[in-house]
Amino acid sequence: MKQFRVVIPKEKYSIIEFIQDGLPGVGVINLSLRNFEPKEVFAWHLSILIDFDELIENGMPSGAEREVVDPFGEKLDTLIKGANPEKPNALFLARITWNKTRELIWRVFEPEVANQELQNIIENNSSPRGFDYRMEEDIEWQLAQWHLKNC
Repeated sequence: MKQFRVVIPKEKYSIIEFIQDGLPGVGVINLSLRNFEPKEVFAWHLSILIDFDELIENGMPSGAEREVVDPFGEKLDTLIKGANPEKPNALFLARITWNKTRELIWRVFEPEVANQELQNIIENNSSPRGFDYRMEEDIEWQLAQWHLKNC
């Protein structure tokens, strides 16, 4: 088994605005992952898609909706990263708001741990909004390219 020395970078954010399918979007991207190595340690791409209930124009969330969804996103970040900030189970990559949804993305070390946390939320019905998630092995970080190149 390979061993790696990993230095966890301090999160540094860039905000991007974009138009896709005629709708505006806003992304918050963790710039510190652009040159992160060794990428293969965090080989799993986790994307969580949260559906908004209260909207304003162009599919964007209302202020009241953000007050519900933002704390839930912070809770997810804490659960998925784990208790030890020196050795997190995940690195936050991006938060994308577009077309009635919020997508939260991490790069994950141990997918079983993140999957169990998400399954607990589902089983306990402890999510304030409906969500879906997908976790894929992505050693080369191909699924992160759009985010890291557009910031």
